[in-house]
Amino acid sequence: MFTRRSAIGCTTAAFLTTPSILRAHTKDTFVLPEQFQPKEVRVREQYAAGMILVIPHQFYLYHIFETERAIRYGVGVGRAGLEFKGTAIIERKAKWPSWRPTNDMIRRDPDRYAKFADGVPGGPTNPLGARALYLYQNGVDTYYRIHGTTEPSSIGKSVSNGCIRMLNDHVIQLYEQVPKGTPVLVL
Repeated sequence: MFTRRSAIGCTTAAFLTTPSILRAHTKDTFVLPEQFQPKEVRVREQYAAGMILVIPHQFYLYHIFETERAIRYGVGVGRAGLEFKGTAIIERKAKWPSWRPTNDMIRRDPDRYAKFADGVPGGPTNPLGARALYLYQNGVDTYYRIHGTTEPSSIGKSVSNGCIRMLNDHVIQLYEQVPKGTPVLVL
């Protein structure tokens, strides 16, 4: 029987054979280090199919598409003290989302963020990249996102203001595979 999960597995298998040179919607070609390339891996059965698991200290996001099977992606994560931990639900998804730094971001680094206080429209130069998955707890926006990036070299590093960054090509794939309501666990 052909199921949504087997379709995800087939789609993922095709995606994993793509070249390791990615454009990431920047002018420069970027080569993602091998350890952060998407890869199908086994995970513990304690993690339910359909969920997303993020292990920030290892810089990996796992989309668990079937019992004990996941696609592992390399990610960039929040700097110390700014990272998100815990459980959330994806309650909103956006293609080429607009972005505005939070008031805390502007206070912490006004030289970098004050100029964006009125927001940045969606598009290839927007810091949220090609797609954004908005994390909520108890129906309240956490202001943390799983999103694309215009800084592909940030994958595998702790540099963001707390969000989980992926290459645009990878977040587009994840966006297509996960529905609203998907549970997210960040350890």
